[in-house]
Amino acid sequence: MLIRYKRNYEKIAMGLLSFMPNQKDVKKLQQTVKQYEIESDHQLFLWKEGEDIIGIIGLKMDNGTAELQHVSVNPSHRHQGIGKKMVDALKKILKDNYQLTANEETSSFFEKCEEEVKLEND
Repeated sequence: MLIRYKRNYEKIAMGLLSFMPNQKDVKKLQQTVKQYEIESDHQLFLWKEGEDIIGIIGLKMDNGTAELQHVSVNPSHRHQGIGKKMVDALKKILKDNYQLTANEETSSFFEKCEEEVKLEND
C-alpha cells in the first residue's frame, strides 16, 4: 500500500533512493529528500507490505501533470511487480486531476508499465 512520506521515514527513503543510478552520493540523497519535504509541488510516497517499506516513488506536480521523478524497489523485492503496483496505486490517487508522465530517468520503466497494462487489456 502507498503511504505518504513523513520525516521519520527519512533514512528509509534515502536508502531506497540510493538504488537509483544518480542518487549514490549522500549529499545528493539528502538534497533530494529535503526537496520532497519543503517543496509543495514534490510528493514522495513509500510502498509498504506488511511491516516492511520496500519501495519509493516520487512525483513533481505541475499544471495537471504529475511527472515520475524517482521510483525504486528494494533489490530483494524486485521482479515481483512492486514498481507497477506503485504506479497503479498512484494513478488511483491522481484520478482525473493529473496526467502521470515520466522524466528521462524514469521513462523506460514507465513505458514498460504502460505496455503491461495494454497487454492485460487485450
